[in-house]
Amino acid sequence: MGLPGHRRTSSDKRRRAAHFALVKPPIATTKSGVLHLGHRAAPGATEYNGHPIHVKGKDHKIEKLLKKSGAKHTHDDHAGHNH
Repeated sequence: MGLPGHRRTSSDKRRRAAHFALVKPPIATTKSGVLHLGHRAAPGATEYNGHPIHVKGKDHKIEKLLKKSGAKHTHDDHAGHNH
């Protein structure tokens, strides 16, 4: 059977709370000067560390923007890309 716990003194509480300090997250910048969290891709980035990023629904968003602006979108624009 367990024994009753001991009273946590104020010094014990302060010693434990010494590790609760908040740390500012490291902020990184891209080559174009966009601020973002370190080891994460910047918002709107197309590549990270030289590797292309797959953005879900990117083609649909581009078509929607082009349709909204009135421009014609052809599939020849993606001729150089291998999927």
